[in-house]
Amino acid sequence: MKQALAIPAALAAALWLTPALAQSPSHDGHGMSGMDMPGMKDSPAAEPSDAKPDAMQGMDHSGHTMTMDASPMHAMPMKSDGAIPQSPPPPAAQSGPAHAADAFYPDGEMAHAREMVTHEMGGLKTTVVMVDRLEAQTGKGGGSWAWEGALRTGGDIDRLWIKTEGEGELDGGIDDSEVQALWGHAIGPWFDLQAGVRQQFMPGPDRTQLSVGVEGLAPYMFDISAEAFVSTQGEFTAKIGAEIDQRLTQRLILQPRVEANLSAQDVPEIGLGAGVTSLQTGVRLRYEFRREFAPYVGVEWQKQFGRTADYTRADGGNADRVVALVGLRAWF
Repeated sequence: MKQALAIPAALAAALWLTPALAQSPSHDGHGMSGMDMPGMKDSPAAEPSDAKPDAMQGMDHSGHTMTMDASPMHAMPMKSDGAIPQSPPPPAAQSGPAHAADAFYPDGEMAHAREMVTHEMGGLKTTVVMVDRLEAQTGKGGGSWAWEGALRTGGDIDRLWIKTEGEGELDGGIDDSEVQALWGHAIGPWFDLQAGVRQQFMPGPDRTQLSVGVEGLAPYMFDISAEAFVSTQGEFTAKIGAEIDQRLTQRLILQPRVEANLSAQDVPEIGLGAGVTSLQTGVRLRYEFRREFAPYVGVEWQKQFGRTADYTRADGGNADRVVALVGLRAWF
């Protein structure tokens, strides 16, 4: 009977003591007194914060001897600016061949492939024959015909040019014509410097001239050419031309064109006066059945000035006329 009364008394004492222990701020009752945590006392993280002195007051950290491990993981550099740490490539990245394809194809095939790429991308030789104008003209003073074409052969930097142009009467022979043999050298991505010899065939005495000029593609896709000529007689003449292709559809192209000729002196024997001798400006509309084959129609104003016009009229020609034309543009 005495033992039965002792058990309820002990249970009541335990229920009374438990809340009291739970509300105690002291860590003495946590049973951590026997845990050895060296270094916790010296760690900066274990020191009370100055910002909240009251919240830490009364807490006994004497037994919290937590240690900050100084292992390599904790020694990782941390940059305060947020930059990603940089490191060199692994040594295995430098152990393979200079070109990955060398590991899969024989040396002979790779050498041939490199030769072909070099040839096609840097030293490719091309030859093009261009018939820029082959046309019949009709207007005041009768019908006529004209041509202008070139052969170009060579690479991207140096080329040989053979140019020819001329005109004549539909019911007669050739009035005048010319042939040029030029060496062209690229002076930039868009322009060539050209120099060579020009031979003119005219009703009067023929002329052999030294030719120097530039030809290329100007901003806004204008094809520009400018040439200067010095004949064996000491005569100085020049020619300037420009044209542009305005693509109306994928096959229909409108081409405005202008060309002017100049002379530094009067040359009566070949019908030239000083100054601007002639101007030709017009527009051609062509249809490209293929890029290499395109017939066209158009209209052009042909005008001569000054003494050049006087020489033409004295010879029975027309120095100012508008002509309708039909022609063909082709290349291969």
